[in-house]
Amino acid sequence: QVQLEEFGGGLVQAGGSLRLSCAASGSTSIINLMAWYRQAPGKQRERVAYISSGGTTVYADSVKGRFTISRNRARNNVYLQMNSLKPDDTGVYYCNAEWGPHGLDSWGKGTPVTVSS
Repeated sequence: QVQLEEFGGGLVQAGGSLRLSCAASGSTSIINLMAWYRQAPGKQRERVAYISSGGTTVYADSVKGRFTISRNRARNNVYLQMNSLKPDDTGVYYCNAEWGPHGLDSWGKGTPVTVSS
């Protein structure tokens, strides 16, 4: 099992920055990839970015050039640096880990991000 907990959400003005953190615990050695998702009010959850065990990163088109995902393996943390934030970035941000040989999923409880115009 892998457990996840997010930190760092909050209220920020448009154009500002926030850094989200996710702490993983449990069977962290068998994590295949980690990702950040977000869910805006009234919308479906969408993947924002992911980072593979090999360090490959992939971003949603809407955040390319503004967000950066990174991972600290030694501390079992994954981060999302969010710059040039827009009101459309508002939502609850969730940390996700895919782990084990069958690709099971674990989710954090989410951290809210609100970007004011």
